[in-house]
Amino acid sequence: MTNETGQPQRPRVVVIGSGFGGLFAVRKLKRADVDVTLIAKTTHHLFQPLLYQVATGILSEGEIAPATRLVVRKQENTRVMVGDVCGIDLAAKTVTSEAMNMQTVTPFDSLIVAAGAGQSYFGNDHFAKYAPGMKTIDDALELRGRILGAFEQAEISEDDYARERLMTFVVVGAGPTGVELAGQIAELAHRTLVGAFRRIDTRDARVILLDGADTVLPVYGGKLSASAAKKLEKMNVEIQLGAMVTNVNRDGLSVKDRDGTVREIRSQCKVWSAGVQASPLGKQLAEQSDTEIDRAGRVLVNPDLSIPGHSNVFVIGDMMALDDLPGLAQVAMQGGEYVAKNLKAEAKGRSVDERTPFKYWDKGSMATISRFNAVAKVGKIEIAGFFAWVIWLAIHLMYLVGYRSRLATLLSWSTTFFGRGRGQMTITVQQVLGRTAIDRLTGKVGTGHGDSPAQQLPPEVRADAAPPSEEHAAS
Repeated sequence: MTNETGQPQRPRVVVIGSGFGGLFAVRKLKRADVDVTLIAKTTHHLFQPLLYQVATGILSEGEIAPATRLVVRKQENTRVMVGDVCGIDLAAKTVTSEAMNMQTVTPFDSLIVAAGAGQSYFGNDHFAKYAPGMKTIDDALELRGRILGAFEQAEISEDDYARERLMTFVVVGAGPTGVELAGQIAELAHRTLVGAFRRIDTRDARVILLDGADTVLPVYGGKLSASAAKKLEKMNVEIQLGAMVTNVNRDGLSVKDRDGTVREIRSQCKVWSAGVQASPLGKQLAEQSDTEIDRAGRVLVNPDLSIPGHSNVFVIGDMMALDDLPGLAQVAMQGGEYVAKNLKAEAKGRSVDERTPFKYWDKGSMATISRFNAVAKVGKIEIAGFFAWVIWLAIHLMYLVGYRSRLATLLSWSTTFFGRGRGQMTITVQQVLGRTAIDRLTGKVGTGHGDSPAQQLPPEVRADAAPPSEEHAAS
């Protein structure tokens, strides 16, 4: 292979996404005889499993999101580009990305698509205005502002009706993220913030965990799900199962129970963690190849993680659909390393036909319920309680990128778990209004979280909800 001047050119590998799949692929290619270009729409690698701890004031964003450039700065064969990929041309072998009103076209010989997944509202995207998800640093900081801001507004509210709404927190989705977040909001209310206010008792807060399934943590099932539910209830988390959310607005949610009854839950702070939707780049790949996407937008891949008809294009992580593999960080990590290992060997002359199928090593899954309490499942082994929590701590520390991140996280955990303090309790109006401002600047009218720029807080985070009229109250 030669370049435009006729000189030998190394294979060009483009990686889309700096999450677990993308970063692990890039790092595995460190000493490969290839030129790597990593394109990502953020400047950081996000350790997403700990995002809920940023939202609840335990960790800072820097502890779980190191700068990608610094992570790979010693990797001389790698270039990092900030850009939101808007187009993939398989025929021309190019990737088009946009950043700061500039468009860049990057050619490739091999392509690794690891763009991840976003929140899914199951066709009800308007719910996002009042019930944001938690997939990015921006999401976590906004949620921190909403959670802590609700207590601040309750403290100054003169109306019991408004205060009740302010002190009701609803988490939609009882998977690992929902369970972890509900548990931490409960610990904030019943431990960290106790005695910090004069007009309210934070222990009066209601934390509601909603799901349409029959159990919390349904992927675990059996005694682990039961153990998690028992611990959450002991922490005063109200678990409401078989409950489908039919509407979300400023004042709360409409919920349909199994018997068909529709009821209202009044709540200012709502969080959505009920589903995921793969990056729309998957649809582009399907339109240009023989592959297909499933209902969640994931791309059906070959056993070697390539797409049909294009042995040089790979899809990994949350965008990949293969053998019902779960959307876990371990799947993305192992997929990234597997693809990089093949590209490294092929750069040395090995044939594409010599690839062996990808085999996932299930190292288990786990979720925290509260401090000193977690559930873990490794094969047929199920563990709940303190020992599972210690394992959770060790594994998450091990996979954090960078020594300084591990040390800072360990210190933050020590403060939180063995004391009552949390080091990241600062909130700003900007955190809550940032999405609204960006939406207005980019012309996405009606998709932000605010309705009146003249007011300092958008409607769903203001405490001025009027009490019901007598007619309303009677109904």
